[in-house]
Amino acid sequence: MAFASLFTLLDDIASVMDDVAVMTKMAAKKTAGVVGDDLALNANQVTGVRAERELPIVWAVAKGSLINKVILIPIALVLAVFAPALIIPLLMIGGAFLCFEGVEKLLHKFLHKHDDTHDTSHKESNGEDEADKIKGAIRTDFILSAEIIIIALGVVKDSSLMIKIMALSAVGVGITVAVYGLVAFIVKADDFGAYLITKGQGVAKTMGQAILWFMPWFMRALSVVGTLAMFLVGGSIFTHNTPAIHHFLHEKHWDTGIMAMLADLSVGVVVGAIVCAVVLPILSWWEKRKKAA
Repeated sequence: MAFASLFTLLDDIASVMDDVAVMTKMAAKKTAGVVGDDLALNANQVTGVRAERELPIVWAVAKGSLINKVILIPIALVLAVFAPALIIPLLMIGGAFLCFEGVEKLLHKFLHKHDDTHDTSHKESNGEDEADKIKGAIRTDFILSAEIIIIALGVVKDSSLMIKIMALSAVGVGITVAVYGLVAFIVKADDFGAYLITKGQGVAKTMGQAILWFMPWFMRALSVVGTLAMFLVGGSIFTHNTPAIHHFLHEKHWDTGIMAMLADLSVGVVVGAIVCAVVLPILSWWEKRKKAA
């Protein structure tokens, strides 16, 4: 009798784990697009820092990302049960913030492009620039993680609470490990190229030279992709969750393919510009008030 009960328990556990694996796989497929944006954004966040500080920054942001998941998963589960109507508005607030950061980044690039050439070594030496990068990356990760968790929650919405918890946890941890593992690989690729040049011969040395030639171009491209990703992710939240916009795009057959991406990008830029027009004067006023005090 005891053995029969044990086998039944093991069978139940195996069945639950199988359901978790299936749901996790489905959720991972659904969130693949956001994960790609997450990768581009986070790799872009650690550009421009000293080589010896790249991995510590990636590790710090990865820990912050895991903390984000620990915060977001219980909140998503509670909202799904007690206040499902709040999920979309909160997601749209996060999307608006992403669009705002994208526009702010563009404004800083074009209006203050000479500022970054002054006194950067001092900022890096006292850790202010590094701390800002980490905070900004974790803040951006929070928005992207929220969208990933909400999308994954939609996949497992009809499952039991235990499967929801295990599937969301598997997605959260798996995505964090995958994204920041790839980010670490990307930011250290140039060091690997330099190692091949100094230690390797023949093909290895040529490969090292190719890596060193390719990586600066790749990082510049990644910077552009990271900024575009802010608008694409933020804009897509609005295009999919604003009935008027969604209906208009559907009528024009602009809700699939390249036209959908252009629509998401356009909506993201417009939303970001509107939020900047409201928020930046308030922030400017607040800074002046602090200085006056």
